Amino acid sequence: MTHSMTGFGKAEVTIGQLHVNIEIRSLNSKFLDLTLKIPTLFKEIDSSLRAIIKNDLKRGKVELAIHYEKINSSSKITINKEQLINYYKQLKDISTELNNQHEKDFMGYALKLPDVIQHQKETVDNQSNEIVISAVKQACKDLNSFRKKEGESLQNELLIYVNSILENLTKINTFEEERLPKVKEKLLQSVEELNLRSQIDEKRLEQELIYYSEKLDLSEEKVRLKEHCNHFMETLKEMHSGKKLGFITQEMGREINTLGSKAHHLSIQKIVVEMKDELEKIKEQVLNIL
Repeated sequence: MTHSMTGFGKAEVTIGQLHVNIEIRSLNSKFLDLTLKIPTLFKEIDSSLRAIIKNDLKRGKVELAIHYEKINSSSKITINKEQLINYYKQLKDISTELNNQHEKDFMGYALKLPDVIQHQKETVDNQSNEIVISAVKQACKDLNSFRKKEGESLQNELLIYVNSILENLTKINTFEEERLPKVKEKLLQSVEELNLRSQIDEKRLEQELIYYSEKLDLSEEKVRLKEHCNHFMETLKEMHSGKKLGFITQEMGREINTLGSKAHHLSIQKIVVEMKDELEKIKEQVLNIL
């Protein structure tokens, strides 16, 4: 089943006084290009999250963002009494020594000095980390569901383009029957115009025309292009087939280009242009396939 590389997933979880919001999004990329935007609080599980994403999402330009907010906004604050008393005494002693007669709000000054007011550092235990890891797995699952849905649309679109190439391939048959006689007629006309008929051996001329006709024959290219198209449609059913599909489109392009160079027929060349247009659409969409 075809999966797109484009997707979005999310998960939410509550851990004690924290509400954690997890978002993960991906775009197309040849390899896994991973960016993690996570709070310092969860940096301990950074490597575990990377391993999960690598295993679950395979490749793509992936961004994981984790945000949290406190359910109870009141933060725990403590006062370092020992430090406060020390500051206060020193300020008072200095003021006395300098015979300072101005306002003496030593307590106010002391409270503003470093390390007096301390905010309790937020930490999470192993169980909380495991809950976040599980939530990230859920977000990856959500993203893969999105990828699958997008992949179904991509697959239907690609089948339309490939079938269009196959239809155009059958149209070539109509003009191919008249193509070689016209080429032969054109060559003979050139010989007549240059007055070379008397200088050319008729048997040799016929041999050259046969050889030239074989060189212009499109049968092999048509057969190979049809096989590549069928191979492409079969590969669409496989998981993680994006790179393989890219290689098949290259082969399709080679056969279409050869058809164009050997056509020597305006109607066939027009058909080839239409096939090239469809192939470019295929190449563009294949870049989004996982």
